[in-house]
Amino acid sequence: MGAFDQARIGEPEIRAAAEVLAPVMRRTPVLPSRVLSERTGVPVWFKCENLQHTGSFKPRGAYNRIARLAADERARGVVAASAGNHAQGVAWAATGLGIASTVFMPVGAALPKVAATRAYGADVHFAGHTIDDALVAAQDFAAETGAVFIHPYDHEDVVAGQGTVGLEIAAQLPDVSAVVVPTGGGGLLAGVAVALAAVRPGVRVIGVQAEGAAAWPGSLQAGHPERAEAMSTVADGIAVGMPGSVPFPLVQGHVEGVVTVSDDALARALVLCMERSKLIVEPAGAAAVAALSTAGLELDGPVAAILTGGNIDPLVLTHVIGHGLRADGRYLAVRVSILDRPGALVGLLSVVGDSDASVVDVVHSRTAGQLALDEVQVALTMETRGAQHRSEVLDALRDAGYVLQIE
Repeated sequence: MGAFDQARIGEPEIRAAAEVLAPVMRRTPVLPSRVLSERTGVPVWFKCENLQHTGSFKPRGAYNRIARLAADERARGVVAASAGNHAQGVAWAATGLGIASTVFMPVGAALPKVAATRAYGADVHFAGHTIDDALVAAQDFAAETGAVFIHPYDHEDVVAGQGTVGLEIAAQLPDVSAVVVPTGGGGLLAGVAVALAAVRPGVRVIGVQAEGAAAWPGSLQAGHPERAEAMSTVADGIAVGMPGSVPFPLVQGHVEGVVTVSDDALARALVLCMERSKLIVEPAGAAAVAALSTAGLELDGPVAAILTGGNIDPLVLTHVIGHGLRADGRYLAVRVSILDRPGALVGLLSVVGDSDASVVDVVHSRTAGQLALDEVQVALTMETRGAQHRSEVLDALRDAGYVLQIE
């Protein structure tokens, strides 16, 4: 689909989408974040789309798109491609409207997302190892069967549906000065920006991408969508290779800019949401929180950070939490060689204990690495109280004569 006349989507289209969605969609809450408010110096609120049906904002656009299909299109069914959130949104919306749905997912998609997509009623197929592979398969299926392809972001009805998040924020936070939006293909960013430009002109809208999969900054600089050079990030929900042609002119016209955040920042943001706000979010869903914590945004009033999704494999969650704790200086893993004699391990642990670190795990090996005959290697995992305490523990171990390999 090529670029289109921007006049075809605006407040009327988003208001119409809100009417379509009102009977079926949750009006998700906005919750204050004391810790981010203290860090930024302005009130920060979370718009909790992780609490939406299927665990993300995606059903808004999917339902609005599918609900507008003609009778003959409904009879042919719908097809989509997704690694998870869009898949679930399409399956949920189609089943609710009595329409058959088929979803193509990449091989290796998270099993909980696959199971949820099937549970919402979709016929799931696997194709390739990337979203791009799955998109090709879904479009081929549409051409062969007549099923209607439901794009995750590159359609005006989808953008209008996602824009209802902006209308809700304007109503829930009338004095909001800025909205920070995790961004992949750009459907949510464009919809929110158009909605706020209409009902709260002057509100800043800022997109956020993972720095390892950031197509938007270069595309905006070039003046047209360009494919990202790299696609490597824990935030698979916003790892989209190229901005959509439909959202692009809207983002150009209404969005202040798109910033990037590291995977470390995403992991720390996920931990913050869980620990301080008791909210489960996936890495992509925490991108706005990461930006508020690290991107140096200049803020002068209440801010809304959209938590776009909370669908995360428990095993991935465990990994990301561990990474986030390490990045936050609260988790320290080292390897150290000690003499293979009685009392050597006790001596090592005594230094750790005197430093007030808490030992999580100890692995004692006589066969690891390039060890001398009278040496053993100890893999030691500890909990620390933050970056300063972590440095103090490392200094204490080094001062005691230990040569450390930090994991």
